[in-house]
Parts: sequence; structure tokens; C-alpha cells
Amino acid sequence: MNDQEFDTALVAAAFSLGAEAGWRKVSPAAAARHAGLDLPRARSRFACTASILKKFGQLADAAALTGALEDGPVRDRLFDILLRRFDFLQTHRQGVLALMKFLPACPPLAFCLAELNIVSMGWLLEGAGVPSTGLRGALAKRGLLLVWAYGAKAWAQDETEDLTATMAAVDKALTRADSLAARFTPAAGKAPRSEVEEAEEHSPEAPPAVE
Repeated sequence: MNDQEFDTALVAAAFSLGAEAGWRKVSPAAAARHAGLDLPRARSRFACTASILKKFGQLADAAALTGALEDGPVRDRLFDILLRRFDFLQTHRQGVLALMKFLPACPPLAFCLAELNIVSMGWLLEGAGVPSTGLRGALAKRGLLLVWAYGAKAWAQDETEDLTATMAAVDKALTRADSLAARFTPAAGKAPRSEVEEAEEHSPEAPPAVE
């Protein structure tokens, strides 16, 4: 078993244990025992429970990025990549639901997961061809995280096999995000007006426009 296989097995064991016994019982050591994995190797690969969540996020991102749309509108690419990530979560559904239930009782782990999700949103944006660097990138990551959170709330209650409710929620959230972004984005090819120009336009002494 190579390192990637070992990490995947331990993460799967952690989410299985979380589903069965609750996340208070989850740790790298407990997950290793649950799956019959080598304990010293688990120690060298996973420092704490947060490192399990970090690896889970990396695996989810890889699943979302693999085979994602490369053409078409950005909105369609984001929709596709987000749904691919939910498809990965679906394979560990009960463990993820148990984690979501546990997080309010463990603020440090919740904060850690929020930071990890910001990183993941950057990768999903890049996968859809949207830069995630700089101030605009930081805002885009947080905006996409809101879309993801809205979709995750629907996913937690979605019992359909094809995740119909989740798809509808993600579509709705992306539509709202598009609408909000349009309010703060100047029209293409139109330079922002200066205060002087606007003052002259509304001044009663302004001369008539010359045609």
C-alpha cells in the first residue's frame, strides 16, 4: 500500500467511524485502528483530526477537478465542478453529515475547516478558469464559499439519488452570485465616471451637449 492508498484508506475509516460513533471518537489513531492500519505510519502521515479533514478536502478537490468542463461559460464550469465535489461527498455521506452535526460543538475544528474550505474554493475557481489570487481572488473565493455552503445545506437534506435538490440549490446560489457581482462590475468598455463629470451633468449652468 503506497502513501496515497494509505491516506485514502485512513480518511475513509475516519468518516466511517464518525458515522458510526460520532466525531468525538475520531482521531488518526482511532481511524487507523478502525481500519486495521499501521499505527506508526498513521502517526507519521496524520498529526491530528484536522489533518484528516485537510486530506479529505484535497481528495474532494481532486475529484471535482478531474474531468471538469473546460469550455463554455464560467457559470456552467463552476456548476459542473461544484456538483462533482458533492458527488465525492456523497460517497462518504453519513460521515460528512455526522461531521456537520458535530462542528457547532467544536469551534476550533469548525474554524480549521472554514480555512481549509477557502483554500478549496480557490482550487475550484482555478479549475473553472477563474483567477484566485489578489483582492479579487480573495473576494471570489469567499463568494464561492457562500455558494458552496448554500448547496451543502440543501445536500444535507437531499435524499434523491441524482441530487436534484442540491443541483437546484447550487444553480440558485450561482444565479444570485452572478446578480450580485454584476452590480459591482462596470459595464464592459465603459470607464467609470468622475465626480467632476457627474457634477457638470447635473449643474444648471452646464452648457448643452454639442452634437
